[in-house]
Amino acid sequence: MERLARRIKTISPSLTLAVSARAKAMKAAGEDVISFGVGEPDFNTPEHIVDAAVEALRLGHTKYTPSAGLTELRRAICSKFRRDNGLDYEPSQIIVSNGAKHSIFNVCFALIDEGDEVIIPAPYWLTYPEVVKVCGGVPVIVKASKRTGFKITPAQLRAAITEKTKLFIFNSPCNPTGAVYSEAEVRALAEVCVEKGIFVLSDEIYEKLVYGDGKPFSFAACSEETKARTITVNGVSKTYAMTGWRVGYLAAPKDIAAAIDSFQSHATSNANSIAQYAAIKALSSPEAAVEEMVARFARRRLAMIERISEMQGAYCIIPEGAFYCMLVVSDAYGKKFGSRAIENSVDFAETLLDAAKVAVVPGAPFGADECVRLSYSLSMRDMLEGLDRIDAFLQSLR
Repeated sequence: MERLARRIKTISPSLTLAVSARAKAMKAAGEDVISFGVGEPDFNTPEHIVDAAVEALRLGHTKYTPSAGLTELRRAICSKFRRDNGLDYEPSQIIVSNGAKHSIFNVCFALIDEGDEVIIPAPYWLTYPEVVKVCGGVPVIVKASKRTGFKITPAQLRAAITEKTKLFIFNSPCNPTGAVYSEAEVRALAEVCVEKGIFVLSDEIYEKLVYGDGKPFSFAACSEETKARTITVNGVSKTYAMTGWRVGYLAAPKDIAAAIDSFQSHATSNANSIAQYAAIKALSSPEAAVEEMVARFARRRLAMIERISEMQGAYCIIPEGAFYCMLVVSDAYGKKFGSRAIENSVDFAETLLDAAKVAVVPGAPFGADECVRLSYSLSMRDMLEGLDRIDAFLQSLR
């Protein structure tokens, strides 16, 4: 008899967290490490949100809530969808979970049967295929071209759909590429999904982090037919610098929301009650703090793009959203640092960390082995110093 279940053996550990853990261990040992690793804002949660949590504690809001989340929070989420996305939902269609990652798992668990195919554009957030596999599904990877800014086309989506296709996972703004699909591009993909009768999981966790004139367009807003087949996932982690509070949410058709609520009631019960009260304040208050954070990310983004443009041996596809940049480093493959050969993104990242004390995430687990991912959610000073070290490392390769 096998010691572990087959489904758990399909999961690959997160290289993002592994890189971060190693970088932190090196820092703790006194080494001067600069990390472009895990993606989370380097800002404190805004004070008025923290105050709301403290007030909830003082008022004794420390008990269980409904498994789907506080009614007041679900109403605030409905207001957010109406205000930001032009979408009308009832509180019964909203499920609050322990982070957006938990919401994504809930969607896949509720929809995917053994052998169902799930289309995932690449580069992709590395958790998507792992969740699909553990739920019994088959990830179908559609490679987006650098020529299209790492965005897939309707023709590519159509060609990937088979009679086994159940779900399309869509992410805009995208982790890891920063790609943002225009309204016209979203509508064109939605037409294919409606025509073929497949469901859509639209991960919109980075929707507020967009730069320039572009604006993300919610997949469910394309039409009533699209909305009826779309589950939108979002949360407060990235927008409000609340990664550790673990509050995510989804909006879904009523039957899907009810099924997810039933499952969650057995799996985890409700999300943290205090964090839910903080989330109500986050979603219901003016967004001056958010706008300031986005402005600071925008300045870092421009500085990163400018510095990368000066490098020899690497380049990037300009990101339009989130706080990531995919650095194309494949020209380094086949070269050596001392006696160490670099053949892929994992080799590049490991050698860079040892040689230059700079942590980046290999592109391989994102489906983009020619790249490494850089996050610009670190200070401007550290970011520029880290980019200087990467440049020097590239020039040292032979």
